Amino acid sequence: MHEECGVAGAVTPGRQAARPVFFGLFALQHRGQEAAGIASCDGRAAYIYKGLGRVAQVFDEDNLRPLLGELAIGHNRYSTTGATQLRNAQPHLAETALGPLAVAHNGNLTNARALRRELLEAGIGFSSGSDTEVILRLLSLPAAGEEGDPWIARIRRLLERAEGAYALVLLTRDAVYALRDPWGFRPLVVGELEGGGWAVASESSALATMGARFAFTVEPGSAVRIDRAGYRVYELAGGRRRSLCVFEYVYFARPDTVLEGLEVHAVRRRLGAELAREAPVEADVVVGVPDSATAHALGYAEAAGLPFAEGLIKNRYIGRTFIEPDDELRKTGVRLKYTPLASVLAGKRVVLVDDSIVRGNTAGPLLRLVREAGAREVHLRVASPPVRHPCFMGLDMATHDELIAHRLELDDIRAHIGADSLAYLSHAGMLRAVGAGAGLCDACFSGDYPLAVEPAAPEGDALVGEG
Repeated sequence: MHEECGVAGAVTPGRQAARPVFFGLFALQHRGQEAAGIASCDGRAAYIYKGLGRVAQVFDEDNLRPLLGELAIGHNRYSTTGATQLRNAQPHLAETALGPLAVAHNGNLTNARALRRELLEAGIGFSSGSDTEVILRLLSLPAAGEEGDPWIARIRRLLERAEGAYALVLLTRDAVYALRDPWGFRPLVVGELEGGGWAVASESSALATMGARFAFTVEPGSAVRIDRAGYRVYELAGGRRRSLCVFEYVYFARPDTVLEGLEVHAVRRRLGAELAREAPVEADVVVGVPDSATAHALGYAEAAGLPFAEGLIKNRYIGRTFIEPDDELRKTGVRLKYTPLASVLAGKRVVLVDDSIVRGNTAGPLLRLVREAGAREVHLRVASPPVRHPCFMGLDMATHDELIAHRLELDDIRAHIGADSLAYLSHAGMLRAVGAGAGLCDACFSGDYPLAVEPAAPEGDALVGEG
């Protein structure tokens, strides 16, 4: 499964804002590894630098130092569609009648093509294939009610027109704005910086790395204006079904992140415990697929009364295997990424716990690694329900035909990956473990989408989603 994107922002009176934003992106590296960028403003001009690769590959002192100003935003990118190209890297920056505007986006607009056509017909040009540029161009146009804060008027119109998932940070001449779509698909939080000022990030765990203390969550349908004097919250759109992506708890977010008052690590342990109660098996040891399923495996082992052990060692210098676009490279990547410990696995009946199975391309090679290390039996336990439906809200989760649980029944999947037994956590068990069922989007499991989605774009007319 592909990652989402990560966004960060900072307002730092008397100090360079780009530096804490860099550290925020570093802490959010798990949300996107294709490209990174930072835009800043000193009240007169805007500055930007972005490149392909991870944060530490893109930025150094020489290109970070020229990003002047007390206002800055940044972005880690993983595209949901389309090729990795520098022109699609974020933030996107443009000059408007109100001064510079930069946009960094985590999510995916489900009506982006309709909005893009409307803007093209109005004579607005585009320089990229990104749905984030659709947001940028829409915000660049005047809106009714600009007598107060004109940017708030334009944000209100965006919330009324744009459908889908978007957690945004905006950079203007005088302020940074943070906003979430009315459904709240993607997380966004605000923190107070130790030396004065404010920070914004996709996850609470990034705030500490930025030198900030968590203050509050940006609510769905609201916008926060942050400037040198402080912040102000605007409630602009409501009445929609709250729909935080449940995969934030299952897989995406860092374990030390807190979402809606719930620590992700603790939720993952509960997911594993629920799985143990629903799908027990006689075994000798529980092993998690590192690092994302470690907490799930700990919860499973504790509830099952079995020992937990590190049976797979992860090479920390190999990127997540889904970065490779080719299935064969994904399969080869398993051997590059994991090394089995024969001293733990040999002769044992192993419960191998993973967070999810999407295409099913890496589960088989993983099980073979465990067997080659001498495991007598391998029982795969998955700490989420079967993924049977694609996501249209910013996760590149494949098409229906590519989803193994959409194509095959449980026993056929077990045979395909070579497990002695296979069990998924039930949908009800997942909701019990998370404890926030009324406010979650679980469409990839249930097919119950919170909003209508556009049909697939015709060939040659695809937009690049931003993850």
